[in-house]
Amino acid sequence: MNDDKPRQTHPTPPITASATQTVAAAPAVTATPSPAPSSTATNARVRQGPGAVILPILLYHHIDESPSHSQYYVSPQNFESQMKLLRNWGYETVTTETLVQAINEGADLPPHPILITFDDGNLNNFTEAFPIMRRYNLGGVLYVVGNYIGAPGYMDAEQINEMARGGWEVGSHGMTHPDLAALNSQTQNYEIFKSRTFLEDKLGLPILTFAYPFGISTCGVNDKVYTAGYIAAMSLGSSADQCKTDLFNLHRLSVKGGDDLNRFAALLPWQGDPLYLPTNTPVPDSTQVPSH
Repeated sequence: MNDDKPRQTHPTPPITASATQTVAAAPAVTATPSPAPSSTATNARVRQGPGAVILPILLYHHIDESPSHSQYYVSPQNFESQMKLLRNWGYETVTTETLVQAINEGADLPPHPILITFDDGNLNNFTEAFPIMRRYNLGGVLYVVGNYIGAPGYMDAEQINEMARGGWEVGSHGMTHPDLAALNSQTQNYEIFKSRTFLEDKLGLPILTFAYPFGISTCGVNDKVYTAGYIAAMSLGSSADQCKTDLFNLHRLSVKGGDDLNRFAALLPWQGDPLYLPTNTPVPDSTQVPSH
């Protein structure tokens, strides 16, 4: 990721923010529901902002078994364990609009707010992530590549809209997923401006935020994203700290395929009961006969 970040001082386009991201009812899933977590959403709110806000933004790509041990694939089993941990520890998903409002004006947030994002629009986001997150009443944000919609292995427009009806947001990930910093100005405009209008026309949904392909941007790219009418943009980072100077370079934490639940927990700024984490202490097998 390019460290040459602008310090955004322009006013953000007006938004109407809601405090939490409520997942609408959806058709029943066939999988057996997991036991209800002991810690569920509460009505308590904590004022954050304006200015610095602590809110982790998780980044996923594929929720599926990896054909080649790729870091971009998180298995459905591991993903469900991660979502269950979030709920057991009291995390609640909010909208990108709510985060932007908190940064710009201040907002009453859940005690442990979080955003869960998915890049590229892979089909397994619909077949695997969507039903798992619905079981735990968590919503997500899809960053869709315009030219990938309906391609093999990617979601079509109806599947994306079904997730939107279930409470998910949709943002732009460009038209063709290029390294924007390597493009000329005209092609950058196509990727940034065109992708927004294309997705809004094709999906009939508001496209309010942008995710930089590969997490790479420049001052000029960030300015174009602002000019195109987006209210914020997603980059990469190593912390849950979000602030106004990085409104168009919000920090996302990549969840890797090889991460166990303890490593996943280390990404989170608020730790809950450690009993929900696996222990690495070996448990003696009482059936074994001691050797002499």
